[in-house]
Order: sequence, then structure tokens, then C-alpha cells
Amino acid sequence: MSNQRILCVAIGVAACGLGLAAERGVAGELAVVSTTPKARSLDAPVGGGITVRFDQAVDRGSFVSRRSFWAFGRWSGAVDGTFLFSDSDKSVTLKPDRRLSAGEQVMVVLSHDLTSATGQPLRSGGYSFQFWTNARTASLAWNQIDSMTTRTVPQQTTRVYGGFATDLDRDGFLDITTVNEDSADLRVFLNKGDRTGLFHDFNQPPSPVNDRCSPYEPTDFNADGIADACVANINTATISIVLGVGDGTFLPQQQVVVAGNPRGIAVLDVDGDGDVDIVNTNATGNNLSLLINDGNGVFGAPTFFEGGGLSEWALAAEDMNGDGLLDLVVGARSSQLIVVHTGNGDGTFTQRPGQSSDGSTWMIATGDVNGDGNADVACANSAQNRGSILFGNGNGTLAAPVRYAADPFPLATDLGDVDGDGDLDWLNSSFSGDWWLYINDGAGGFTHTTTFAAPVAASDALLFDIDNDGDLDLGLMDELADVVIIEKNSGTANSPGDLDGDCLVNLTDFTAFTGCIQGPGVCTGVGCYVVDFDDDCDVDFADFGRFQIAFTGNDSIPNCQP
Repeated sequence: MSNQRILCVAIGVAACGLGLAAERGVAGELAVVSTTPKARSLDAPVGGGITVRFDQAVDRGSFVSRRSFWAFGRWSGAVDGTFLFSDSDKSVTLKPDRRLSAGEQVMVVLSHDLTSATGQPLRSGGYSFQFWTNARTASLAWNQIDSMTTRTVPQQTTRVYGGFATDLDRDGFLDITTVNEDSADLRVFLNKGDRTGLFHDFNQPPSPVNDRCSPYEPTDFNADGIADACVANINTATISIVLGVGDGTFLPQQQVVVAGNPRGIAVLDVDGDGDVDIVNTNATGNNLSLLINDGNGVFGAPTFFEGGGLSEWALAAEDMNGDGLLDLVVGARSSQLIVVHTGNGDGTFTQRPGQSSDGSTWMIATGDVNGDGNADVACANSAQNRGSILFGNGNGTLAAPVRYAADPFPLATDLGDVDGDGDLDWLNSSFSGDWWLYINDGAGGFTHTTTFAAPVAASDALLFDIDNDGDLDLGLMDELADVVIIEKNSGTANSPGDLDGDCLVNLTDFTAFTGCIQGPGVCTGVGCYVVDFDDDCDVDFADFGRFQIAFTGNDSIPNCQP
């Protein structure tokens, strides 16, 4: 590491980035020219490929699945597929072998092991970017279809702090994993996979982590194509890493000791080697921890660096300056600041000037909410009973916060296109109140439109497609009632084969079905999800057989609500 890099980490001087930029690239190196989908875009087709165009022809042999060029959908999991080469080998497309999930964020990772046809390597820091898939238009007529308990014994609390909705068993349907503070474990509800949006009871036994486990992130740590996870355990000052088996269970955890009161966690490739590392905040340690992945999902002792504020709490990974390296966005709770640390590509970061968060930030979410191509930050400011939006300037700095009222003690904040109009909407969860949904006007202005009543204490929310109909549904978690409430969004698909949502699968649906027989690539649209029964992005005779089974004529589908 150069002396300049050490100094930047130690003192966090923004100007250091100017000198570091010259170190990142060397003349003649293989360089990324453009990507499709574009970084931070919101409308990627769920069945489309991921294309990267380089400035020179590439060495095909350097493209290794899951290692040198790979992607992970936050909900759909690892993106397996084939590489297609075009444009005289200057363009490389990862063509997925199954569709992504609607309205999810996808991370793409390119390692420094990629080389040109003449042997020139990609820069040492590699290249990473994130985008969102499109979600189908929905009228936001919500229907609660289930309330699932996380408890084994009714009187024994688990305290479900939050969770993630990643497909753990690779069946194409999203599962729910809850992170439980009191029971110190992960509990997995597998999706029934019948497009009803319902889930099985959670797997027994649960997967142990440690006391007061809270922040979490899913990813693929060991490049086996199966979703893994990491969790921060507040009371034991540890990070738990659990590797997925592929059936909804996890291998025994690896624990790494960090510093006091870990409150935020993020996953990203910090050093360009193509695997995903971990960074976490330490609230009482007043710093951040970096855990380096050995490529097989094994992590050594952490290194620590200054976070830029007091009581570093919230954390997210996002490219805030558009250089193809993921950065860290830190919410410092006591100093009420959002601090961006831009990645240098060698495991170090350059601290940028902090911006007021307008409150004591508990959690942040990132995404382009105003459509200008730059990443923005949404904050839940718990002590002030409000949220804030900070627009990104595209250079690693943030504009002043825009304040929004919230229910008392908002502690979780999430983004997703719930109405399917092409922009990110906003959902805040309030421990002493309810879940508030804010709809985006397309320019980053939000209006509170819907309140979902919490049984006791709203703690987190999942914005995900539970039934593969292309719109975003909700999984609402109450950490004192220990329930996950499933709210199904209004879509045309109340049941498999019911394209018009009238609770009948009849000749009207048959006519619509014939219009969906268009050969491979149906997933690039949004209207035919419900009759692609085998989720292969091709409505064909195999799906017609399933449609015949679903056909009811004029008999209403049981338990269906139009």
C-alpha cells in the first residue's frame, strides 16, 4: 500500500482522491466503456442479459463463471448463465439461465483477472456496478393474505428484527429468512412455489448465529451459486457468516470478532479479486471493520478504519461517484451525519466531507430516487420521528437533506418500485408506530399514501415479488409480535393462469395465453409472467399443459379475491 493511501485512510482527506485516481488506471489496461443495463438504472428486464463493453477485444478464457464476471440479485440470488461474445470480442454478455426477480437490486462484479486478447489486465480494483430490474404496474390495492409467526412456543419471544427475501433453494420463488435477536438465529420460510404468495412454516431447527443479531446481507461468498448471508451480532460484537446449502438451510456459522456494538453491514468487492468482502460499522467502537474474503467464504481477522463521525451506525454499499468501484455510505448516529467513503479498489477508502442527515439515523437505503443517474440516500431518523432524502451529486458528495414526517421511532427504511411506474418508492418502519408507504412523484418528491397498521412494533419490511407476477408485494415484520405479515399487491395474477385477475381461469385467459406464445424471451416483457409456469422465459406447450390443469371455466378459484 502506498504512503498516500495509508494517509487517506487515516485522515480521510477528500483531496487524496485526486492523487489516487492516477494510481487506478494505467495506459493500455483493459477498461470498461459501458454497461447494459446502466449502473443505477431502474428498468432492466428480468430476463435480459448483462452486457459489458470494453475498449479492446478480450481474452475469452479469462471469463470464468462466478469468479471473474458474475452477478448476484439481492432476492433472486446468484446469476448463472453463459457468456456471449460480440463486437469483435469487445462486448461480453452474461446471459442468465433463469429470470431475475422483479423490482430487485442486482450487483455485478468484474475481477482484475479479466484480460484483453493481448494480455492487458483490467485495473487492479476490478469493476462493480448495481442496477434494478423493472416491476410491473400495480394499483396498490393491498390484500393481507397471511400473518406468519416466528415463534416455536407462543410465549417464547424471538424478536424478529428483520430479514431478507433471497431464493435459498433455487426454485425460482423468493423465500423469507428472519433475523431474530432474542432467539439468536435465522428462521427460513420457504415459498410454496405455487404462485399463491404463501409460505411453509419455518424450517426446524433454525440456524444459530449469536445474541441480538440484527443487521444482515445476503450474497454468494464462496462462488457456488447458492445464496449465503452475513449477520452482525450486537451483544457479542461479532459477525456471523453462514453459507447456504441450497435447500433453505445453512452450514454452521463462522464468527469473526469485530468491535463494540456492530450496527450496520455491507457486502462488496473491496480489492478487485472478484469475491465479496464484508464491512460493518461499530457504534461504540466508533469505527468500521473490514473483513476480507479468501474466495471460499472464509474470513480472517478484521482491520479497522475511521468512519468519519460519532457512533457509526447505518451502512450501505453503492457507487456514489460513478467510477465503477462500490463505495460505503455511513450513517453516524450521534453526530447526525451521512459520510461517504469512496472505494480505492485496494481495500482502502477515501473519506468525503460529511453531510447532515437531519437526525439520529438508524438505517439507510440507497438508489436513484430522482432519475438523474446518481445514487441518493434515504434515512430513517429514529429519535426525531422523521425520515430524510439526500440527493447524490454524482461525485461522492450529497445535497442537504429533505425532511419527511414519519411515525414515532422509524428504524428501518427501504426502497422499491411498488407501483411499477419506473421510480423508487419509499417505505419506513417505525418501532413505536406503523409502516408508512411514500409514493415517488418521479422527481424524488414523496407523498405518504398508505399506512399499514402494526400489531405492536413495526421493525422492518421486505419489498419483493412473492408470487412471480411481476409486481412488488410486502413482507412486514413486527419484532414484538414476532410475526411476518404478507401484503399482496394488486396484480393481474391472483392465481396461476388467471391473467385478468377475476378469480377465473377461463376462455378470456386462454385468449391472452395464446398472445403470450412468443418464443424465448418472454421475460423481457411483464404481462406473461403468470403463464410462464416453469419460469424458463418461454411460454410454450409445456406451459399450456399446466394452463389446462389450472383451467376452471366459470368456477371461481377457491380462496381467491379479485
